[in-house]
Amino acid sequence: MSLPPEKAAELRRIVHEQLSWVDVHSKIREVLAETLKDELGDESHNLSEDDVMAALRRRGILDDFMKELHFLEDGPSRDLTSTPKPATHFLDKEHKRLKKVSPNPNIDPSRRYLHLQVLGGKAFLEHLQESDPLPGQVCSTFTLSLHFRNQRFGSKPVPCACEPDFQDGFLMELRKDSLGDGSRMADATSLLSISDPVQLVLIKTDTSGETTLVASHFLEWRSVLGIDRGVTSLAVELKGVGAECKIPVGVLNVKLELHPPLTQTLSPEVVSTQLTLERQKTAEKERLFLVYAKQWWREYLQIRPSHNSRLVKIFAQDENGLNRPVCCYVRPLRAGRLLDTPRQAARFVNVLGYEKAPVVGGGGKQEQWCTMLAFLCRNKGDCEDHCTLLCSLLLGFGLDAYVCVGTKGKGVAHTWVMTYGTDGAVTFWESLTAQRYVHKPVNPHDPPLVEQPKPLYPYKTIGCIFNHQRFLANCQPSDSVDFSVFDLNDESRWKPMSEEAIKSICSPGSTASLPPFPPLCSSLLDGPAESNEIELQLRVLITEHRKDLGLTTVWDDQLSYLLSPALAAYEIERTTGISAGNEEFQDAIRRAVPDGHTFKGFPIHFVHRNARRAFATCLRSPFCDEIVGCRGDQLRLAVRVRVFTYPESACAVWIMFALDLSLYNKLYWKCKSFSQK
Repeated sequence: MSLPPEKAAELRRIVHEQLSWVDVHSKIREVLAETLKDELGDESHNLSEDDVMAALRRRGILDDFMKELHFLEDGPSRDLTSTPKPATHFLDKEHKRLKKVSPNPNIDPSRRYLHLQVLGGKAFLEHLQESDPLPGQVCSTFTLSLHFRNQRFGSKPVPCACEPDFQDGFLMELRKDSLGDGSRMADATSLLSISDPVQLVLIKTDTSGETTLVASHFLEWRSVLGIDRGVTSLAVELKGVGAECKIPVGVLNVKLELHPPLTQTLSPEVVSTQLTLERQKTAEKERLFLVYAKQWWREYLQIRPSHNSRLVKIFAQDENGLNRPVCCYVRPLRAGRLLDTPRQAARFVNVLGYEKAPVVGGGGKQEQWCTMLAFLCRNKGDCEDHCTLLCSLLLGFGLDAYVCVGTKGKGVAHTWVMTYGTDGAVTFWESLTAQRYVHKPVNPHDPPLVEQPKPLYPYKTIGCIFNHQRFLANCQPSDSVDFSVFDLNDESRWKPMSEEAIKSICSPGSTASLPPFPPLCSSLLDGPAESNEIELQLRVLITEHRKDLGLTTVWDDQLSYLLSPALAAYEIERTTGISAGNEEFQDAIRRAVPDGHTFKGFPIHFVHRNARRAFATCLRSPFCDEIVGCRGDQLRLAVRVRVFTYPESACAVWIMFALDLSLYNKLYWKCKSFSQK
């Protein structure tokens, strides 16, 4: 049977890609250089093709290659001339599943890709004493996340060890974003102009599910452009974060390869010169901006010497200890179809965990404004991380949003988000709680009898506001939020920085700014399945807890089910600020609870899925402890869990404990307790 010319060409292309994928060429070179020379000695210069094939067959190289080829068959009479399905998956034999080699299911042969392979790690000395886990044993794991030009990847979790067994490959598309270049394969010159690095973020997850940011690294990949055949290997040294940003934490062995290889490579000197010029240009931009910022600050202090004590934050340190202008941490971010409204975006940011940057020893707060990928992969961060993400999302929704820097109660430094309406209305958004506050300034010149607005927000002072284009410092006589007027175009109240200066250092195309923000990923969690699992675990924990108290436990499944509308109503209220469904819930409970019985419920909210940790927290509440430890003959207990999923596998977990107790038993136990006292 003969194939049409186009099918034959397609088959040759697939075989060529497979040969490159399994690296057959290098194996052939190794066989020729080592094995055949040892076996045939001086006769090696007379080797025939049959001798080479026989040697490759003896060493199993041909068999390994054939095993990697998987042909799809629809049935015994498969037509070889029919259109084949795209070969975009390979079989992960260890885990018995198909794994994607690229986020794009249609690998375009007219495009060029960078294949980044992680071939293991070494020198993670903090885990030197950890032994290999036994089969089925739960242990701490490492996960490596990558981001390159709007493409995100994640490795399989591997056990934490001194030499973690990373064995993953990531296929990243290389293309220019300018108009007219999207359909052409990028050549060497075009690739050299792509200055975006590959960001690597290493996360450690312990046995309880807690995540820790281990390292964040920006990998310069363009050295592969000056290598023959476009293949190079690197030892990437990872350094710690925060106070440990100068201390190495481990080394990753990385292999970079271009697919397809460049027909004409650049000389290493050209690549090195380009990288040097970019570094010099970046350093010059940073120097000029620093000179401008110093002059701007002197002018700000000349307005009023007391401005020196206001919180005007121009620069902030990232997790690698690098000082960056705060405007670089904000950029319009569109969530696609993952988030529908600004208030839903605020709820998403709220359910991300809150944790201050860790610090060794006493002293003040450790400053650490995380890059966006590090914050999303860690799934928790400080209030500054929440604010920059919320502000970026609100900008993506078309709002005029700013990050505010100031203080809250007792003079504690704090950040929050502000939106400025077209009618001048000012709304504050608390990123840690998703609450919104409308700001109405107090006029200190009004007569005493004039009723002044009573602010509900917790903010006390405000020093500056900023987004990706503007930076304004509060230069009003008082920096109190209550008395501040947010007329951002009035330079007598808000001193602006030059937008051109900010653009030179913080625009997306600037080499001095952070790389483009990573796209948000949809949740990998199954909400109903997670809800069932946590609920079953809580039932076991409650039963054991009551058994320790000498009590038996009777569960009421119907009462548990009736709690679901209340949990859904709580989440709707957190997301929209509107209370709905409470009347139906109360009516259902009245019908379910018989006359002469009483109903008690205790709802609580978490942003993690650890049932044991949640139960320990609940027992600290006297209301929950009263329900879980209640005594009675006609006592029925209920517990309901509802997990609401959000992007980045963030979740809001609502739990309600409830009981149905006879009033007679309730009075009996109260009287008995009183008589014992």
